[in-house]
Amino acid sequence: MINALIIDDEEESRNALFNVLTKFAGRVNVTGQAGSVAEGVALIAAEKPDVVFLDIRMPDGSGFDLLEQTKDIEYQVIFVTAHDNYALKAIKFSALDYILKPIDPMQVVRAVEKIREPGVDFHAISNKISILLRNKNGFERITLPTFEGLRFVNIKDIIRCEADNNYTFFYLNSGEKFLVTKTLKEYDDILSGLDFIRVHQSHLVNVRFVDRYLKGEGGTVVMVDGSEVSVSRRRKNDFLRMMTGFPGSGKE
Repeated sequence: MINALIIDDEEESRNALFNVLTKFAGRVNVTGQAGSVAEGVALIAAEKPDVVFLDIRMPDGSGFDLLEQTKDIEYQVIFVTAHDNYALKAIKFSALDYILKPIDPMQVVRAVEKIREPGVDFHAISNKISILLRNKNGFERITLPTFEGLRFVNIKDIIRCEADNNYTFFYLNSGEKFLVTKTLKEYDDILSGLDFIRVHQSHLVNVRFVDRYLKGEGGTVVMVDGSEVSVSRRRKNDFLRMMTGFPGSGKE
């Protein structure tokens, strides 16, 4: 049995999640609920839960603040949040799980299915939370799931990302290349706007590492490591606009 806490300032939201967990997730036992950061910190210390369902926005702070105030995090965290773009991006950067409000029973069930009972790697969880907290005022690091485990990478060290079916190759400034077990689209969603741009269906590049652009139908980007990346015709003007502040001329 998994002992869980629900920490959310909205009673209606707490009740909705409690009812879904009771009805659809039989292996979860909700042992307590709290409506604020202060109450949540005290409840976690008293109950020693296996998992905490944690809201982002509360009257006396955020779920991130609660994690900062909790020592020795030995529980799994599933965030429960409305569509808060910055918070969601921070959560995705850290590879932690989340449920969107209003509560969708199937999303809750999928999140619960990911909860590990024996053999939880709390060191990995602590590293994820550390990255989450480090990024809460500006994105610096990202958690990348690989077949071997988790990689924790400085965003400024990523040269480019390349799609490989349902996986993604990451290329670092150190010359290292490794495979990540998520799609390029997921990284396009969270890295675009942070000096990254999708130049092709298969490629996302860090513009800080672009050495030059070669003309062509779409053109080619040459990166500082010498690698060449094709630019699709339909993405060409967006790329040139980002690099120069002006759209492409359309002439070669």
